[in-house]
Amino acid sequence: MVTTVQCVVLEREAEALDAPPYPGELGQRIVESVSKEGWTQWLERLVLIINENQLSSADPENLDHIEQHMIGFLFGEGDLGDVPQGFGPRKK
Repeated sequence: MVTTVQCVVLEREAEALDAPPYPGELGQRIVESVSKEGWTQWLERLVLIINENQLSSADPENLDHIEQHMIGFLFGEGDLGDVPQGFGPRKK
């Protein structure tokens, strides 16, 4: 049986994640309100953010910055999470 959540990213009901994708309370919040598709969208944005800002996931300061982007992208909280400046939808 497929479990669903009201996804805050997609703004509709969608297939739920199987387990929290992040540790702690934030991970629990994510699993309760972000779908698999919504999480995939975040991972795609994460690649863009890491590359554009030249971040390293091995640097604790960078991890805090990445987490703030994640909270902004997923929940619309804070000042981060948008597409990096100069990026937009691909033009065909």
